[in-house]
Amino acid sequence: MLDTSVIEQIKIDDYDKCSNIWNMKKCPFTDEFREQIKEGNRLVYIYKIDGEFIGEGDLVTGINDSDYFIPGKRIYFSRLIVKKEFRNHGIGSDILDYLIETAKQLGYNEAALGVDIVNNSAIHIYQKKGFKCIAECDDDYGKFYKMLKTF
Repeated sequence: MLDTSVIEQIKIDDYDKCSNIWNMKKCPFTDEFREQIKEGNRLVYIYKIDGEFIGEGDLVTGINDSDYFIPGKRIYFSRLIVKKEFRNHGIGSDILDYLIETAKQLGYNEAALGVDIVNNSAIHIYQKKGFKCIAECDDDYGKFYKMLKTF
């Protein structure tokens, strides 16, 4: 973590500030994410430098897909993203480490995620942190890997 940085959970009132990291208006899931936060099924963690939102990583418990979520056992990691100009500085790795530790503290012993097949830098980080590919899938948005890590 950089000297002036912090990772902290945010509440729904600050969620719109994530538009500093990713285009919330273009994303078809933004409203769904908001509802999950309100229901307590999505915990949003922000990497900040001097108060500026630089990266995001979410823990999700409100999905009905056992590849990604099993109550009390497997949690879903979502929206691991770093603002473009801050990539390749270890921030994504810091966020991932934080999510892993938080998931363990919440009592989970596995984490799952999905990543686009063409996102080589993210795949590299996930593999470096011990995630293994469990399936290659295809949906309306393209091909992706489902990945799993056991703690």
